[in-house]
Amino acid sequence: MSDLADIQQTSLEAAAAAEDIVALDVVRVQYLGKKGELTGLLKGLGKLPADERPGAGAEINRVKSALQQAIADRRQSLEQTAIATRLETEAIDVTLPGRNAEVGGLHPVTMVLQRIEHFFRGVGYDVVEGPEIEDDYHNFEALNLPEHHPARAMHDTFYFNPQLLLRTHTSPVQVRVMETREPPFRIICPGRVYRVDQPDPSHLPMFHQVEGLLIDYESSFAELKGTIVEFLRAFFEREDLKVRFRPSYFPFTEPSAEVDVQCVHCDGKGCRVCGNTGWLEVMGSGMVHPNVLEFSGIDSEKFSGFAFGMGPDRLALLRYGVDDLRHYLDNDLRFLRQFR
Repeated sequence: MSDLADIQQTSLEAAAAAEDIVALDVVRVQYLGKKGELTGLLKGLGKLPADERPGAGAEINRVKSALQQAIADRRQSLEQTAIATRLETEAIDVTLPGRNAEVGGLHPVTMVLQRIEHFFRGVGYDVVEGPEIEDDYHNFEALNLPEHHPARAMHDTFYFNPQLLLRTHTSPVQVRVMETREPPFRIICPGRVYRVDQPDPSHLPMFHQVEGLLIDYESSFAELKGTIVEFLRAFFEREDLKVRFRPSYFPFTEPSAEVDVQCVHCDGKGCRVCGNTGWLEVMGSGMVHPNVLEFSGIDSEKFSGFAFGMGPDRLALLRYGVDDLRHYLDNDLRFLRQFR
């Protein structure tokens, strides 16, 4: 039993001296494993006289239990020390500001479209959309555009075949509404349109249009002028904005007028943006041609109306000071972040 006392002393000292879990496991295996020293003593009990076995077995089990408890205590101490060390070395300063998520923003053209829609919804207009792939009838013929009109030329329009094309304006949506709705009504038609243009600072092959249409029992050019002037002053947020109407020609309206605003960059003094004229062209307008009404099954003797069309891309250019329409398509975050 003297060996047992030595084993108890050395095993407890070894457990207490273990510097990590791995070293502690070595002690456990050395004394408590299948071939451990205490296990060997238990297996050797059969060699003792029968009257000594109970006492010797109890003493060995006492030492075994003491060692198991010492190993468990040391393991807990080592684990707590390891956790404390990790917390100290991997400490998080909760007072530091967090990492802000990247927040996106609306495209400038989208903001302009929303601004246009907000104004016209507020004065009773419905917002209507239509197909971007159109037929020749709705894109041209129903709008009083004869076959010889330049807009029908291959170099101006994207054709799929002689009867199918990418719409060159959103006016076909107006035609479809006139064909399916009973007047009176007032609508705007926002959407993408396509023309055969080489990209440059002022032209894109794909751009946006918003066209408006009012059909009623009585309508006048004065009402058209009032609507446009109020819209432009609200859009540019300038109650003193000067607006002028210049006589023009469109096949689908008569009379027709181009609409200019006083240059918002130089207040009409003349600058590079307005070509030193003091004015900026922003839209076309006019009274709906009787032929267009008749094409859509509306009695031109009973109803009349006015129409207007504008380019949100160009309006965004003027409102936000963009110098090149191609920036809209570049997906350059440096450009887009300016509008958040």
